[in-house]
This record gives sequence, C-alpha cells and structure tokens, in this order.
Amino acid sequence: MRLFKRKKLEDSLYKTRKSLLTKIGELVGIKKNIDSGFLGELEEILITSDIGVKATLEIIHDLENRVMEQKTRDSGEIYVLLKEELKRILYYDKSVLKDITPPEVILIAGVNGTGKTTTIAKLAYRFKEEGKKVLISAADTFRAAAQEQLGVWAERLGADIVQSQAGADAASVAYDTVEKAILKGYDCVIIDTAGRLHTKSNLMEELKKVQRVISKKHEGAPHEILLVIDATTGQNGILQAQAFNQALNITGIVLTKLDGTAKGGIVLAIKKELNIPVKYVGIGEKLEDLIEFNPEEFVEDIIGK
Repeated sequence: MRLFKRKKLEDSLYKTRKSLLTKIGELVGIKKNIDSGFLGELEEILITSDIGVKATLEIIHDLENRVMEQKTRDSGEIYVLLKEELKRILYYDKSVLKDITPPEVILIAGVNGTGKTTTIAKLAYRFKEEGKKVLISAADTFRAAAQEQLGVWAERLGADIVQSQAGADAASVAYDTVEKAILKGYDCVIIDTAGRLHTKSNLMEELKKVQRVISKKHEGAPHEILLVIDATTGQNGILQAQAFNQALNITGIVLTKLDGTAKGGIVLAIKKELNIPVKYVGIGEKLEDLIEFNPEEFVEDIIGK
C-alpha cells in the first residue's frame, strides 16, 4: 500500500514536474554554465511555477552563494542544488508531539469548493483505519447542503456525527460535539466550519468564536487547525491562507486536487510566506487518496532527476 501511494503521488505531480523540468531543461540546454544570466532566468521559471517570490528570491540568493563557494559552474548540477534548496525550505520538525488528552480535536477551515467536505470524509476514514473512534461535527450551519453531504459520508463510513438545523449557532454545535466526545470516549473529533469567502470579516469572527468555545470545553483544543486549499488556485491559495491564519493560527495545510494541476509549487510558497507546513495532500477521489505530505518525496517527484 505504501509503494502504491508513493507511485500515485509521483503520478499526481506529473503536470507540475513536466512544466518545471521542461523549462529548466531548455535553460540548461542553452546555457552550459551557472552564471548571473542563468540564475536570472531560473528565477523567472521558479516564480512562474507558483513557487512564490519570497521563496524564489531566497533560493536564488543561496544558489549564488553556493556556486561561489563550491565553484560550481556546470549548469547540469542545478538539479541537485535545487533539490537541496527546496527540501531545506519545506523542512519542519515532525518530532514535536503534543501531550493530548483524548479526544483530539481537529478544526477544518477553507472556502467552499476546495474539497473541504471530502477531506473531512478522507480524514475520518484514515483515523478509523487506524482503529480510532471518530466523531464528526457538522458545524457549517450556514449551508444545509454541507450538513447533508457530511451526513451521507458519515453513514457510508460508519462514523458518528453531530448535526443541527440550518442557521443554528456554529459554536454551539461544535461545543456539543466536543462535550459528547468527552462523555462517550471518542478518540478524535473532526469539526467542519463555514466555507464562505475569506474576505468576510464577520465570518472570520464566527470562526474565532468556534475556536474559543472549543478551547473552553476541552483544554488544548483544537489541537490541529487545518486549512483546506485547492492546489489549482495557485497564488490565490496564499491569500486564503493569510486571511485564515490571521483569524485562527493555522497549524497545517491540506492541499487538494494536486493531481489536476501544474501549480504544485504553491507548497513552497505557503511554507515560505507563512511558515505553515503542508500536512496532507489529496491525490484523487477515493477515500484512501489523502496522504501525509513528505517534503523529501515531494521534491524528488517535482525535480525528478
């Protein structure tokens, strides 16, 4: 299963890899030495590959220094150097473990259309496969369809769910869910939230209220605040992340639809701009098509040499 998922991740990054390697390959074919002109053109390639201005400038600056120190001139060496730089930017310490008193509470945020509901189902499936008792909270009370969809997924997964009437107070639904989870001995709670436009300040206040209520009911909760971003949106995903992070202090990104875009470079832009790691990536429609993000594998798959 591990090898199958590894291959599926590699396949899902085909568009990103092809776009990036085609451009770099053409540059290496034209310029045999790494000089200022080469690095200038590489900078443009990285920026147009959605890696982001901040990450790109740092990469180019470090490459300039390394070329000077190591006296590397052969442009064919750029693949190895670039891999090392990308891995360095994406690195985050996974060994820091929280001392969590069950249930673990995961708050899910993101705008409509990013694949938020499906992501919740995939996370629930993943945790149930690990033997955990999962409770889902349909706290997006603004959109009746969201509750219906989660209800269908919960039934299909055999997972329990807390729902309320459309228009109910989202914070109350979240509170009731956590209370039930504590009383009934659930291992994990996944809370859906309203997915309206991130530019609406009053809606961000609603999310803050949900977070406050959860933390009062269960110390340390929410333990994870995951933002779901559609990889096909490219740099617009950065704007979403900035807005949600200001309101909620996002702990990780779930990047969906990675298999349908050439904009996989957004992973680096998010990490560099906001220092938020991508923790999961969606690589297909099946329940098992949500995998933990591995920075080293990601870099190997998009550079491919």
